[in-house]
Amino acid sequence: MIISDNFIDTSFFTYFLLPFLIFISRIMDVTIGTIRIVMVSKGQKFYAPLLGFFEILIWLLAISRIFENLDNWVCYIAYAAGFAAGNYIGLILEERLAMGIVKIQIITRKNASELIVNLKNAGYGITYHAAKGGTEEVSIIYSIIKRTEIQKVENIVKETNPKAFYSIEDVKSVSHGVFPVKMNTKRWRKGK
Repeated sequence: MIISDNFIDTSFFTYFLLPFLIFISRIMDVTIGTIRIVMVSKGQKFYAPLLGFFEILIWLLAISRIFENLDNWVCYIAYAAGFAAGNYIGLILEERLAMGIVKIQIITRKNASELIVNLKNAGYGITYHAAKGGTEEVSIIYSIIKRTEIQKVENIVKETNPKAFYSIEDVKSVSHGVFPVKMNTKRWRKGK
């Protein structure tokens, strides 16, 4: 049986190259869509629509190729796989970008004065008060921090009071705040 070069080229394009391009397109548009949703939730009025433009443009290109090849089941698999991979990559990228600010709430059973001092010495603005837990007295500490600072605050909490409970929530905006200035790490350790 003789197979023409044109048949091989057509098969290669139809069952490999086209599905691969659809897969890559879906990764791109879903990743952009994930970042766009974050931008919308943070009130970014310029970046969210701009990302939305490119998200839909890429999606239109991918879906038009699907409609042109409705009998090609490999394109369907590539489309779905690209969607799944785009979600995963978008979430990883959003996590690494660490855009915005968060509220951290720390609840500690033991005396919180050392933790309060360490957070203040590190340059974080805090609000704290005593409260009544389900079975005992607790201290609650609040702070608004940049998302890029989460790991630093977690480290201070774990070093000072490893059994403290804390939760982190996204904050859309704040009117005023105390954010740490770039400090020398030796300064924090000395407690100045």
